[in-house]
Amino acid sequence: MPGKIDLHIFATVFFAALALGWIVSTVVTYSGMASIPSLADAAIFEGPDFPRISILLAARDEAEKMPAALVSLLKLNYPNYEVIAVDDRSTDATGKILDEFAARDARLKAIHVAELPKGWLGKPHALASAYEKASGEWLIFTDADVHFAPDLLRRAVTYMARERLDHLTLLVRLDLRGFWEPVALGYLGVIFAMGTHPWKTSDAKSKAYMGVGAFQMIRRATYEAIGTHRRLAMEVVDDMKLGKLVKMGGFRSMAAPSEHLMNVRWQEGFGNIVKGLTKNMFAGFSFSAAQALAAMCGVFALSVAPVLGVIFARGVAQIAAAVAVIAAMIFEALLMPRARASRWFGVTHALGALVICYIILRSMIVTLGRGGVVWRGTFYPLEELRRGQV
Repeated sequence: MPGKIDLHIFATVFFAALALGWIVSTVVTYSGMASIPSLADAAIFEGPDFPRISILLAARDEAEKMPAALVSLLKLNYPNYEVIAVDDRSTDATGKILDEFAARDARLKAIHVAELPKGWLGKPHALASAYEKASGEWLIFTDADVHFAPDLLRRAVTYMARERLDHLTLLVRLDLRGFWEPVALGYLGVIFAMGTHPWKTSDAKSKAYMGVGAFQMIRRATYEAIGTHRRLAMEVVDDMKLGKLVKMGGFRSMAAPSEHLMNVRWQEGFGNIVKGLTKNMFAGFSFSAAQALAAMCGVFALSVAPVLGVIFARGVAQIAAAVAVIAAMIFEALLMPRARASRWFGVTHALGALVICYIILRSMIVTLGRGGVVWRGTFYPLEELRRGQV
């Protein structure tokens, strides 16, 4: 029975390697994340000189979520800041809401974009427009649905000075509800942590970079030196690529958990998660079908194959597969509190992997089928998106 023996040996080695890989990844990832200095432990900046900060955001059809986010931004206990919000061709009440908030609080400036210039995606253009009106020596790029804690800016200024940073991005705490939101985004967090190594962002010798759209604080001089959002005019994943430009420019960057200082309700329900990720998942693989399919195979091998091994393998191979399953669940369980979700969602690890495989495949098929990306009602041809990648 040489064939069966060889298959058993292969399965044993494969699942043992996966088990070891998950164990090592858990230790490396969580020791790495623990090594990042805590933003919450940073002292509250007391001046006497408060550097000017401009908070810049783009909003398109955000009438439902934006008001609460604006309230949090205008309650910051920092004495020298402004908020510049851009209404990017909204078809709902977003523009009216911005004007009403601006009329009540002089720190908020509202900009209205009626037409998108050729060669730009909506969000990068809106942020570039906000920058042109900004007066701060520090810029913070955020989204229209993010909630800041009142002392976030004071702690961020202290943190930036203490770590001698040119760029700081925060890993936002997601507000996940129901069953499918933690399943899908919990697993996405797993592969995000494993693939990007946030703790290495500050290492000048590492190629790791990070940029999260919810919060990127950058020196104005640094932002101008890397070419501003004009370098990102056709980038779907403009937030990550901003971090890449900072790192490529030789500036000091860091990624840190936001902890209790910031949170966001990103998407409402599983359908909106799929829709949102369909837009940018294929872009994350540089619009390459080979990269996307390779990623799907990798996700399946890492997270689904061990479950099949527990069901169908026997002997040592089955035990090794079980260890891999448990180690993967522990990895995700440790991650879940960062997303304000129960650790018990770690047991849905393999299900989340299947969901992400589906989203990668859907994003690829939809993008290639359309010949481009539809983003907030505007179509962007694939050829132009590929040319505009950083």
